[in-house]
Amino acid sequence: MKYIETQKAPAAIGPYSQGIIVNGIAYFSGQIPIDPESGAVSAKTIEEQADQCCRNIAALLEAAGSSYEKVIKTTCFLADIADFGAFNAVYEKYFVSKPARSCVAVRDLPKGVLCEIEVIAQAQE
Repeated sequence: MKYIETQKAPAAIGPYSQGIIVNGIAYFSGQIPIDPESGAVSAKTIEEQADQCCRNIAALLEAAGSSYEKVIKTTCFLADIADFGAFNAVYEKYFVSKPARSCVAVRDLPKGVLCEIEVIAQAQE
């Protein structure tokens, strides 16, 4: 196993890693809209928060020698399913290869954010 770590994405806020590569597949921890420079959630709207999540994912993919085009599967968590359309409008700008996906509404997310995205992608070992 190879651990992925980059300062261009938020540091883990618990006992986990940003990502791990096993047999050429990168498994990334869910990304919430934390600004990696400030360590804070400054985005307010679902669109702004989804965009920050996607920028965090881009940094992790880069650190793994991967890209959005190599994403295999995503799992998306929304605090309010009513945000589904607005979330998708941002999501589709990044995930142009249309990976497999699950998207669910949950009761709560860390730090009270509106969304979280988890990614599995092909990577370099």
